Amino acid sequence: MYRVRPCGFVLLVTFSCFLTLSVSHVTEPAEVSALRAVKSSLIDGMKNLDDWETGDPCTSNWTGIICSGVLRDGGPYLHIREIHLLNMNLSGKLAPELGQLSRLQILNFMWNELTDCIPKEIGNLKSLKLLLLNGNKLSGPLPDELGYLPMLNRFQIDQNQISGVIPKSFSHLKSMGHIHFNNNSLSGQIPPELSNLTTVIHLLLDNNNLSGYLPPELSQLPMLRILWPAISNPDLIRVNKQAHAPLN
Repeated sequence: MYRVRPCGFVLLVTFSCFLTLSVSHVTEPAEVSALRAVKSSLIDGMKNLDDWETGDPCTSNWTGIICSGVLRDGGPYLHIREIHLLNMNLSGKLAPELGQLSRLQILNFMWNELTDCIPKEIGNLKSLKLLLLNGNKLSGPLPDELGYLPMLNRFQIDQNQISGVIPKSFSHLKSMGHIHFNNNSLSGQIPPELSNLTTVIHLLLDNNNLSGYLPPELSQLPMLRILWPAISNPDLIRVNKQAHAPLN
């Protein structure tokens, strides 16, 4: 009996499956909605983000967006991994919907003209490693929620108008290496609880309205290389043999 070879059929099925998989791997819909909310909160005078109005963030390569690859478990969606919108003359404010980008590792809005507060919802980003907001016009207090980001390594808000105290919750930032809070309007005492940040390398707090003295507990930080401002306290001589002067 004549038998039909199945090779062509198998090839067709394989190609169809490949095509289906390729088409299905798009950005998580909730993350697309979050990015659209982010754009709605921004004033983009230079029209750098016009490509955010059409297509898919990951497969259409939206400006400033870097995505993760396909999930190992075979899930159909790509996820937003990094946002790089530095130096784009953006004004407006940061949308709370940023907190819905659950896989985000880098959030970079450096050197823009952003105003208003830092959304507390950013504290939901448990994969966040770099929070780079320096060189804007952000104001208001630092949310306590930002102290519960277990992966955060670099926290830059320098050269803004941030006010209020440094939250004690920031002592929970166990992966922290670089804190750049200088050139703001922070006030109150530096929390001694920051001595729990055993991985911190840079602690920059100069040009604020801080009062009191630098806690002597900071002298025990094993990785600390740059501490500014330092103050007149004999217990801190061990911190890289720096000269210390009172805060004012």
